[in-house]
Amino acid sequence: MSKIILSGVIRGAHEVYARVEKKVNAAIAKFGADKEVKLPNTGYYLPVIYGILGMKVEKLGDMLPVLAKCKELLPPQVADALWVPYLGHGLDAGMQTLFCFDMEEALKYLEDPIPYVLGEDPTEDNLWLGAADDIIMRKRGVEFVDGSAPGFAAIVGAAPNKEIAAAMAKELQEKSIYVFMAGSHNGTSFAEQLHEAGVQVGWPTRLVPFGKDTSAAIHAVGFATRAAMAFGGVQPGDYAGILRYQKNRVFAFVVALGTVTDEWYAAAAGAINYGFPTIADSNIPQILVTGICTYEHVVSNIPHDQIVQKAIEVRGLKIHISKIDIPVSYSPAYEGERIGKDAMHVELGGPKADGFEFCQTLPLDQVEDGKFTVIGKDLADFEPGTVTPLAIWVEVAGRNMQADFEPILERQIHHLLNGAEGILHIGQRDILWMRVSKKAVGAGLSLKHFGTILHAKLHNEFGKIVDKVQVTLYTDPAKVKELLEKARHTYREREERLGAMTDETVELFYSCTLCQSFAPDHVCVITPERPGLCGAYNWLDGKAAFEITPTGPNQPIAKGDVIDSNLGQWTGVNQFVYQNSHEAVPSFSAYSLMVDPMTSCGCFEAITVLLPMANAVMVVDRDYAGMTPCGMPFSTLAGSVGGGAQTPGFVGMSKFYIGSKKFISGDGGIARLAWLPKALKESQKEVIDRRGQEIGVPDLYDKIATEADAVTEEEVVAFMEKVGHPALTMDPMM
Repeated sequence: MSKIILSGVIRGAHEVYARVEKKVNAAIAKFGADKEVKLPNTGYYLPVIYGILGMKVEKLGDMLPVLAKCKELLPPQVADALWVPYLGHGLDAGMQTLFCFDMEEALKYLEDPIPYVLGEDPTEDNLWLGAADDIIMRKRGVEFVDGSAPGFAAIVGAAPNKEIAAAMAKELQEKSIYVFMAGSHNGTSFAEQLHEAGVQVGWPTRLVPFGKDTSAAIHAVGFATRAAMAFGGVQPGDYAGILRYQKNRVFAFVVALGTVTDEWYAAAAGAINYGFPTIADSNIPQILVTGICTYEHVVSNIPHDQIVQKAIEVRGLKIHISKIDIPVSYSPAYEGERIGKDAMHVELGGPKADGFEFCQTLPLDQVEDGKFTVIGKDLADFEPGTVTPLAIWVEVAGRNMQADFEPILERQIHHLLNGAEGILHIGQRDILWMRVSKKAVGAGLSLKHFGTILHAKLHNEFGKIVDKVQVTLYTDPAKVKELLEKARHTYREREERLGAMTDETVELFYSCTLCQSFAPDHVCVITPERPGLCGAYNWLDGKAAFEITPTGPNQPIAKGDVIDSNLGQWTGVNQFVYQNSHEAVPSFSAYSLMVDPMTSCGCFEAITVLLPMANAVMVVDRDYAGMTPCGMPFSTLAGSVGGGAQTPGFVGMSKFYIGSKKFISGDGGIARLAWLPKALKESQKEVIDRRGQEIGVPDLYDKIATEADAVTEEEVVAFMEKVGHPALTMDPMM
């Protein structure tokens, strides 16, 4: 074990402690011990301190006992003439450094102005994003659940030049790995180098600039800690559970670029506690043993063109990449890429031109696999700034292909094309809107490459049902208009086919246990009238996924005998949920939030919450950051309900479920709905109006309050009494 490294760790830990102790005392002297301190819009206090120690830091005075704990963890400085086993001392020093960083970064939110941008994207004059709020964390956390993000790289320092930085970032993006950036070397940072090289940074591109100080690296560790509590059900203060979760489920590593200072050593030791190894480009001593990290702890002197691959090897990440023969890079990281008008070569579809995408099944002998055809002008034929119609016409064939699978494959077009650098895809079906950048067209990107992407990815991801794929791209306006009518006719037929299905007309439901990697006891039960709570899977998706991967997370559930049709309980469903929740959930109600509600993993789009005084419920979605009538914002509610817990009075759900006839039908249904965020209410107007007509309350939409009408439960009740809400006369919910 390297005495040199661990001596630096301990020196750095002492330096950090002294600096942060001084800052905390100065802040208390300036603001007072009762001054509130928090990371904006988070429900996890200071997450590393809360997760590891279970201590809530809500005001400045709460930092004093944390400092005392830090001082207790600080080992003595290393003596030159004495050799002892320093690993334990180094790990303690590293952990206290993380606690100090947690406090130091929180103090920045007391500054005026706050040095960080509150949101997903940097601004023109501020590159640094600071801590992820809970909306970002849950939105991005889904990608770690479903495997589209296999891990993250915490990069500290800077590359030798912007070209090397851009090449490293692109390699990480192509492997779908998030890049969390902090710290600097010789006055510059990795994030600044990317910005200078013209690389788009921010959460949407998975290149996240947390801050220029080394302490900002704590936001990466905080993100991982919050994931353990939100998705894994690990309780605050269960430090062993938090650290075990990180080592086994959050695949992260540190890349140190530049001269390694004592403070970097201390931060790296903190990361080693989490099972995150450090890979450096400088010639520092190495720690090449297994133990806390899966493989080596510190690996050094790695060339820049090899450092990403070495980091993946050391951390043990499993990366699956399909090489697609196109002239631009391809990775899910590019799904968040924006293309402004100045950077745009051509706009396809959108508000000014027809645009749609369509997938249909044909017999095997009518599809030529790998055939890509362009009818009309290709991308390079258009003048920069042109707006043109586009039809993406995909024809597939397969021995196991069914018509029910067509809309599932069609929905994949959005993210499959968005994965290409220089392509922006918005909307689906007949509201398609695309832009292609000048840079991509200059690199040789053609409409035929759209076919290359769809052919490769549909084969790769749906090979169990797809044997052949051919793609035709139309930009001829007359042909696009002609085919659009045929596509719309099929869209309507599909809706009628799915709309006619009910929970009573099928014998099988489908499970989704994809999120058990984060919430081990959670089991999602998908029915025709209740989609998965993440909103990404409906019953047909579950059926298709089982056909594609019979041993995967989407399994058929035989309903069995009816136990309670009102609540939605069946013998077969209860048995399946009990067995697949590791015997943690003995029974499940599909239609109730009061009696045995479905568990929630943390990926839900919205939460339904009981308002007992109102004898009604509210629904809040993850996009609403304000306070709700139940006294908690979405972030706090999500922290309470997620992790696979079964919590009567609270249930995670998809936004689509609001319009289902089975929406909490065991508790009175949509007539119980008394409050929604305004934006969510407006987006659901059509389905609320339809359901109101069906239940005999045609003005139900007007009887539902928003934050413009009520922000407390008492105000909700007053609004209900004013408008005559139906829930006031219904049977008590409790």
